[in-house]
Amino acid sequence: MAIREILTVPDPRLKLVSKPVDAVDDELRDLMDDMVETMYAADGIGLAAIQVGVDKRVIVMDLTDERTTPSFFVNPVITPLTDDLKPYQEGCLSVPDIYDSVERPKKVKVEFLDYDGEKRELIAEDLFAVCIQHEMDHLEGVVFIDYLSRLKRERAVKKVQKLVKQRGDVSEAAE
Repeated sequence: MAIREILTVPDPRLKLVSKPVDAVDDELRDLMDDMVETMYAADGIGLAAIQVGVDKRVIVMDLTDERTTPSFFVNPVITPLTDDLKPYQEGCLSVPDIYDSVERPKKVKVEFLDYDGEKRELIAEDLFAVCIQHEMDHLEGVVFIDYLSRLKRERAVKKVQKLVKQRGDVSEAAE
């Protein structure tokens, strides 16, 4: 397993629509294992493959307190089960240190292939519903700040660019 670099806005790859996966094989499981390790290292709860530069319809998540029970979603499809929307304060590993409220359906059905390529179906509510919808957006080339006003979005991108530059300067100085 390996920790991969997480792309940050405004990287154009984050706007790509991810391609369906043909088969869950050892190569894809290696990617998912790397994604889990990367997500844990970044202290995240969800990660889409495009966030590590791979345009495949793959998501990993772990909402447990112990951070030992990852979930794997290959070719996920979401169906809202309610018209009721719930606002939730969201953040994103591709938009570090930026948080804002986004409204999403409170309850959704998720159909997907798991780590072993088996078909699964789950009902997601609360944080699980928010997280899976957030990660699904990544597969469609949407980042959560796309839901914000143009001004908030532009400010967020500038703040992330400044943060990434500062981190780059710090790591270069350490070498």
